[in-house]
Amino acid sequence: MEKVNSLFQLISALFFGVALVYFLTYDKMWDIPLQSGSVVGWLLVGTVLHLISWAVVSMVKRRLEKRISQAEMEKKELKAMVFDLERELKLGKIDRKLEGGEAADRESSVIKPRENFK
Repeated sequence: MEKVNSLFQLISALFFGVALVYFLTYDKMWDIPLQSGSVVGWLLVGTVLHLISWAVVSMVKRRLEKRISQAEMEKKELKAMVFDLERELKLGKIDRKLEGGEAADRESSVIKPRENFK
């Protein structure tokens, strides 16, 4: 699509360049005076080419913006997944510590309390 975009811009620029040269050299090439109908025809064709070029540029830009937004959404989803995984790992470590702490409490309850002799 980008090649089509470049092609239409090139055609539009070439058309207006040729039209400029044509109108500047018209009096020297032909003895007939320049008529407004031919000028209007050239300008209409040029305008149509320019509008087509503009439409293609807009389509390419819209497509690229859509791809960028999709990539950003995927990036956000991946960040969320990584955050969730890290959170699960941290919670898993905390749970293991708590379980280990309870086991230590159980073992410490087996030990007889210290007796104070007077």
